[in-house]
Formats: sequence, C-alpha cells, structure tokens
Amino acid sequence: MPNILIIDDEKAIRNVLKEILGNEGFAVDEASDGEEGFKKFSNASYDVVLCDIKMPKIDGIEFLQKVMESQSDVPVIMISGHGNIETAVDAVKKGAFDYISKPPDLNRLLITIRNALDKTTLVKETKVLKRKVSRVQEIIGESEGIQKVKDTIDKVAPTEARVLVTGENGSGKELVARWLHEKSNRASAPIIEVNCAAIPGELIESELFGHEKGSFTSAIKQRIGKFEQAHGGTLFLDEIGDMSLSAQAKVLRALQEGKITRVGGDKEIVVDVRVIAATNKDLLEEVNQKNFRLDLYHRLGVILIHVPSLNDRREDIPLLVEKFLEDIADEYGQARKSIDKKGMEALQKHDWTGNIRELRNVVERLVILSGKEISANDVAAYVKG
Repeated sequence: MPNILIIDDEKAIRNVLKEILGNEGFAVDEASDGEEGFKKFSNASYDVVLCDIKMPKIDGIEFLQKVMESQSDVPVIMISGHGNIETAVDAVKKGAFDYISKPPDLNRLLITIRNALDKTTLVKETKVLKRKVSRVQEIIGESEGIQKVKDTIDKVAPTEARVLVTGENGSGKELVARWLHEKSNRASAPIIEVNCAAIPGELIESELFGHEKGSFTSAIKQRIGKFEQAHGGTLFLDEIGDMSLSAQAKVLRALQEGKITRVGGDKEIVVDVRVIAATNKDLLEEVNQKNFRLDLYHRLGVILIHVPSLNDRREDIPLLVEKFLEDIADEYGQARKSIDKKGMEALQKHDWTGNIRELRNVVERLVILSGKEISANDVAAYVKG
C-alpha cells in the first residue's frame, strides 16, 4: 500500500485529502507545518508527499529544498491556494514533481499522485538494475586463501599477462576475472564473456571468430565474433577445458599472432585482447588424456589463480551470509533479516558442494521461508544436504 505524507497547516484540507486518499487505498500520514513534516519525512518511508506552500515555521518551498538537499527520490507535489504561474514554475524548477492549485480537482490530484508513484517505482527499479549490471561485486572473505587471491589480482591486473583461473563450479572464478579486468588498464573497454561449455562444438569457432555471410547454411549475414567484440578490452573464456581441439588450435594462433580470421573468410583481422581463462577441470590431466593442447595451456597459464572452495574457507561464511542477507533485503525492498548464532554455526558445518552459488541460493530460500530471525531449526528444515 503506497504511503503518502500530507503537509498543510489547514486541518480541514488535511482531513478532506486524508479521506479521499484513504478511500482510494492509500496509507496517509499528516503534518501541520513544514518543520513537523520534515521530521516525519526524515524518520519514515513515504512514496509521495503533498505539501502546501504557505505554512508557519518552514514553508513549502523551504521544505522542498530540504528534501532535495537530502538527495531523496520521493516526489513532492506542491499544493497552494495562493499560487500563480510564477509560483508553480519556481516550485518545479526547485525539484517539485508537480503543482496543484487549491481547491484541488480530484481527478487531476489522483492522476498526478499515480504518475508520481510510477516515477518512484521506476527510480527503484532503475537503481536495482544499475547495481546488477554495472557494479562488480566485492570479493567477500578474509581467509588466507581468499586474501591470496585478492593480493594476486592487485599485482597482476595492471599487467597484460594472461591468467588462468581454476576452481570448483560456483566458487567465484567469474568474479575474479571481472576484478582482473576492473583493475586493469583496459577497464574502460568491454569485458566479453564466452561460456565454452554452453556452446555446441560446431558453433564455437563462429562464436569466437565470427563468420562471413554464406559461410555455412544458417549464416544469413556477417557476424562479428567475441575476439573482435573484445578488441581493446578483455576476453573471458569460461570453462575453457570444454573447448574442442580444433577451436583450441585457432585460439592458440590468435594468441600467438594477435590476428583472427572469420569462418568462411580469408582476411586477417588484428585483435588486441587480453585473455583470461577459467576452468573447473585439471587441464594437465586433460592434456594427458589428449583433450587439451599443452602449448595452449602454457599460453593461457602465464599466471595461475586458484579460487578455494567454500568448504576450504568456512571462516568466510558469516561474512558472506551477512552480505547476502543485506543484498536480498535490498532486492526485495523489505527489512533485513538476521540469523542467530546457532543458525550461522549450522551453515558453517554444511557441506557446500555448490560453493558460493549454493550458499547464495540457500540464504535467499531462508529469507523467504523463515521468520524475522533465521534459526538453526530453519537451516535444518530448508537446507538440503
């Protein structure tokens, strides 16, 4: 239910607005002047504010300026019986969502409030999307293994050295790759990811190097490959151990010569990319089994970074859980839940075969299904071994 704050020194106006908006399904709070209104605004969460302009102590324009200074995204609709065009323009210039004259037209008031609510929703959704898309998540942990990973990233990232990241599924290899890019001199250029395990063997070369129109049956137009897309930036080859031998040969040539040729083409294209590869396999064992090229292994593994499994860094679990609780509360737009001591101990004892990814899913499940505080009983009930 949207929460609206009405600030007006006329009690009759407040009562009328409260009754109208209450009948429309809104929760309504009220204040008799700007000073009281700003105190309530600072201590509670509102979706829209309706604010009179002429008021004692703090008038509406001063209230509006205070809201703008607080960098709040809550829309403020100004209402006044003493206004004119100049007043309305001034209010909007100072950040008001809209201006309505007294006595307010009911239909216009409700339409304006709903438009303001749409803006509030859009702002919240945009913030969530920006966090998901643009922000590289922090590498959480203080264990010796994770500290070694962080230190290596700091040393290696500013160089052009190729890096091979190893570790179990869900341990955070992609995050390591993203931080290597983020802290590199290529950070302003793109990082392009290719999941080698998810692409059929017959399409991997087209995915990496692109193809010319008509080079095979379904090639109805020219396609730019991942190497070209990553030009000037970083190419992250995830699950490289699943790449076909024929594609491995072409990747090796691209790394040696800095050139690629599109499938079906004969033109050599210069590419400037830094390659970071990751795998959950033992590549030297894959070499022994004739599934991976030894020369490519040496080209990729200039720097080796091993990401420890969650079972090998159990002391980091409390930090990870607290971070996930905070992130999930933020995503869901609800109060942050806590976990009691025994509940945390139970999570630390669990066998995390799915690593960080599994822990994140488990915490989300606990947030959804548990009460205000997550207990050891909740962990026993909702965490499956």
